[in-house]
Amino acid sequence: MWFVAARLVGINHVALEVTDVEAALAFYGRLFTIELRGRGLGMAFIDIGDQFIALSEGRTQPADDHRHFGLVVDDRHAALQAARESGAELVGRHDFRDPWGNRVQLVEYGDVQFTKDARVLAGMGLPRLEKSERAEQELRKKGLS
Repeated sequence: MWFVAARLVGINHVALEVTDVEAALAFYGRLFTIELRGRGLGMAFIDIGDQFIALSEGRTQPADDHRHFGLVVDDRHAALQAARESGAELVGRHDFRDPWGNRVQLVEYGDVQFTKDARVLAGMGLPRLEKSERAEQELRKKGLS
């Protein structure tokens, strides 16, 4: 029997281990328009509106083959092209592996159920992002649209 104490609401951040934070900022800065939320000793925090990516020095494990995380972007094609041009290893149709072995899957905002509040999108300079009809149907089916 499970005891339910709380409901999952979202993801605050994803932490990526890298060997060099400055090199990681340079790499991800070639793929995306980034803004730093803050820095710490051996750490940097890339802002994603109401979420963030934490870059942390200290990666020692081998490259991720199956373990990955998904980033939602406004233009997957442009991001994959930038990854390719930056020397990232492309894996599958929508994934790349960064120089430290972190596997990143890119999904377009319009194609997924994940939804940012209109105020957050406007604050990020993305007020016109819209969902595909398929994503809207999925949201309606769950009573979330």
